[in-house]
Amino acid sequence: MKITIHGISFQKEFVPYIEKLIDVLHGHGTDLYLTEAFSKYLNKSGAKATGFTVLGDRETLEDMDFVISVGGDGTLLDTVSLVGEYEVPIVGINTGRMGFLATIAKEDVEKAVQVLFDGEFTIQDRILINLEADQKLFNGVPYGLNEFTVHKRDTSSMIIVHTYIDGEYLNSYWADGLIVATPTGSTGYSLSCGGPLISPSAKNFVITPVSPHNLNVRPMIVSDESEISFSIEGRSKKFLISLDSRSTAVDASVKLKVKREKFVARLVKFHDYSFFDTLRKKLNWGFDMRN
Repeated sequence: MKITIHGISFQKEFVPYIEKLIDVLHGHGTDLYLTEAFSKYLNKSGAKATGFTVLGDRETLEDMDFVISVGGDGTLLDTVSLVGEYEVPIVGINTGRMGFLATIAKEDVEKAVQVLFDGEFTIQDRILINLEADQKLFNGVPYGLNEFTVHKRDTSSMIIVHTYIDGEYLNSYWADGLIVATPTGSTGYSLSCGGPLISPSAKNFVITPVSPHNLNVRPMIVSDESEISFSIEGRSKKFLISLDSRSTAVDASVKLKVKREKFVARLVKFHDYSFFDTLRKKLNWGFDMRN
């Protein structure tokens, strides 16, 4: 089995867990690869790890059986952008607090690898959002797992986001910004702006305004078959757009449209995982503060 490990960074206290992960994978006879970024952090940490190959180019991922993301939900989002159209199943090991995406605790790495090799898991296909623009943006990686966002820059005044669904005018949002989130992203930035929670298997996008200046404006759920386009006005000549945690400044002349990406992100979920259980724990549902 060929497996790649990816991570952005990690604290020194996580080194023993990473060493354990690599040892356990070797014990199963894995052909082990590390991304260049993860390899650099591993060297800096002084971890005692050998027997791996540094991934030479992104195309090599096409031959992988799994990619293991070591970090939090942010790292897993970065892993999704790395894997892209190759649709290699991603395993999320969480080195921080419990996440919605990276759900395997660092203490459970040995058990997780055993379950992986025993085949006791399911693979969930998560839709991605694709950005079309009349100029090249995001270094040729125009997709995200969580959301696309239009946002004003820093302390500039609000912007007006004229929004269209399949070419039909929907609304002009006078706001600090506008989010178009996938079901996966409904538990992220959209949620913090008052958006609804959506089950990961739903076939929808949610349009959520950021600090709208019209009190009667509310989030709206639309089909993921929709194409959502925008034109933006504002006093500032520049505004920010983002895909997940990646952002860039563009000017108001750029033409933007989002739709469902042709490929998906494939997330490995073990049989004891429950999205609704994670939801209850993260949001303290059913917890009586008086006790």
